[in-house]
Amino acid sequence: MSKRQILITSALPYANGPIHLGHLLEYIQTDIWSRFQKSRGHECYYVCADDAHGTPIMLKAQQQGISPEQMIAQTSIEHQADFSDFAILFDHYHSTHSDENRELASLIYQRLDAAGHIKRKTISQLFDPEKQMFLPDRFIKGDCPKCGAEDQNGDSCDVCGATYTPTDVKNPRSVISGATPVLKDSEHYFFDLPAFEDMLKAWTRSGSLQEEMANKLQEWFTDGLHMWDISRDAPYFGFEIPGTTDKFFYVWLDAPIGYLASFKALCQMQDIDFERYWAPDSTAEVYHFIGKDIIYFHSLFWPAMLEGAGFRKPNAVYAHGFVTVNGAKMSKSKGTFIKARTYLEHLHPEYLRYYFATKLTPAITDMDLNLDDFVQKVNADLVGKVVNIASRCAGFITKRFDSTLSATVTETALLAEFTAAGESIASHYEKRDYARAVRDIMALADKANQYIDAKAPWVLVKDEQKQQEAHDVCSMGLNLFRVLMHYLSPILPMMTHDAQNFLQDEFGWQNYQQPLTNHRIEPFKALMQRVDPAKVSAMLEASKENLLPQQQNNETLTAKAAPTAEASVAKEREAIADTISIDDFAKIDLRVARIVHAEPVEKADKLIRLELDIGAGETRQVFAGIKAAYEPADLIGRYTVMVANLAPRKMRFGLSEGMVLAAGPGGSELFILSPDSGATAGMRVK
Repeated sequence: MSKRQILITSALPYANGPIHLGHLLEYIQTDIWSRFQKSRGHECYYVCADDAHGTPIMLKAQQQGISPEQMIAQTSIEHQADFSDFAILFDHYHSTHSDENRELASLIYQRLDAAGHIKRKTISQLFDPEKQMFLPDRFIKGDCPKCGAEDQNGDSCDVCGATYTPTDVKNPRSVISGATPVLKDSEHYFFDLPAFEDMLKAWTRSGSLQEEMANKLQEWFTDGLHMWDISRDAPYFGFEIPGTTDKFFYVWLDAPIGYLASFKALCQMQDIDFERYWAPDSTAEVYHFIGKDIIYFHSLFWPAMLEGAGFRKPNAVYAHGFVTVNGAKMSKSKGTFIKARTYLEHLHPEYLRYYFATKLTPAITDMDLNLDDFVQKVNADLVGKVVNIASRCAGFITKRFDSTLSATVTETALLAEFTAAGESIASHYEKRDYARAVRDIMALADKANQYIDAKAPWVLVKDEQKQQEAHDVCSMGLNLFRVLMHYLSPILPMMTHDAQNFLQDEFGWQNYQQPLTNHRIEPFKALMQRVDPAKVSAMLEASKENLLPQQQNNETLTAKAAPTAEASVAKEREAIADTISIDDFAKIDLRVARIVHAEPVEKADKLIRLELDIGAGETRQVFAGIKAAYEPADLIGRYTVMVANLAPRKMRFGLSEGMVLAAGPGGSELFILSPDSGATAGMRVK
């Protein structure tokens, strides 16, 4: 295995708020991959930074009566403490408000400008006459220009779902001062993104993106790329554009440059060759882990900026879905908007690391943190299977065999089966299919427990003639445990550290195949406690916020925008249908299907046209009446369940070749069914 040079980044958390469980999905996913690569012996660096610029940070600092610099410094301390306590190991954590970022942002801008990729144009924007500042979209409220709904955002309506420009808003007002904004002209600087269209079309289809991402980007190419406004007017917290005194880089220009800046700071501290990773001819590997909501910036703007400024592009950009809790978006009033620190005050961080890992796949699918499942899975897998192996064997070794493992390995075939799984498990980690890796590891854990059950060392030790056999069995159990912990080490670094101390050993890909023989161990101490459901309840209670009505409108989830599953169930339940036989049910062929394309149907109020992959290269077209509940673009890449043997139905829009399954009374209260992580297109549902 040749040694690779790898640079890994996660998206930069914004420096005006705390880390929450939605954020942690990404950093845990990335940290697992980084730890795996390092454990394989590669030269691997994982960097990140706080995204520290923009109007929201400037205004929040003003509200707190401190400078933006003071606010982002305090936020950085809090963010890094949260990450550290979740065992997320950065090689360097920086800030976009840094000398390195200022220098690189200016350099990239100047190179783009010199190459003719920066254009200047006068535009009209809404301006707050009291605060004397131009207003970003999020700081404008007013009446929707489409449906007339009051108190809507400056770029979209929560009631009818329409999108629009802030200048179209009726009766606009400034969120900052309450004043009525006025139109005012200003010269802005634009990045010529359309000039890179051919390059971007090739790059997005080169394997650098997940298929769902590449398909999504085709919509933007079809609509045509547009010039990107990269400037903001004073007052603004950020970097001044070179050659100006009142123009600043838009936060999204210097934010991704923060990846380079954080790495450059690390290079200066550790004498690493920056150019070896970022020169156009670099053979090193660069990977970005991001959420699906920022695909546009990372897959179009960012590679185009790098190309135009003479830097290499990333090898790949990996996107993940969002986190829901108990089947719904995180809610402050329900206590499911859980901050990292609140979680840590009640639960062990590796519970969450493990649970996320059991559901993380290479696909861009949303992940549900079902708290009942969370308790059950951690207790059953980590405590009931893995730790149970060590706890069942260690006491006998310590008390009866002088804390020393047997000098012989009797079950060579079983140990060989465990170690032979290593490269397959490594392949799953490499592909970011942690769910598959965990399933394989837990299958081995089951075999280890079955072996111990069959040998029953607690019976053997009672027979003086079978002391050696008891010694061998318990020693084998601990060797099997050692292999399992090696495989789990990227996910559970804290538990791995404790297991290594217990076994007086250091796990690694270079030695996991050689068993420990005639080897002394330390007395066993519990490596993980069971999850206490009462602590989960206490965490939810501590996360609840009593919101005023106007604050509730700002929650991630509103009753108008997305009713929860609980709200639907609370209504009168639909009557149970007449009883059928198992033979009747067996006639229905339910299949897992992957949504490869989704689009609204013109002149149809309720329908979305879906293209479904049902395995073996076969796709089906289905028209689903879910338009009020879902945006078509959000469905692409998701897995669902369909009736595959339903007779095709000819509709005026085309042929519908099946039916997707959904729950709910209808309208916006519809929820399509999704299989658990690991299910693949074409699997039959039984």
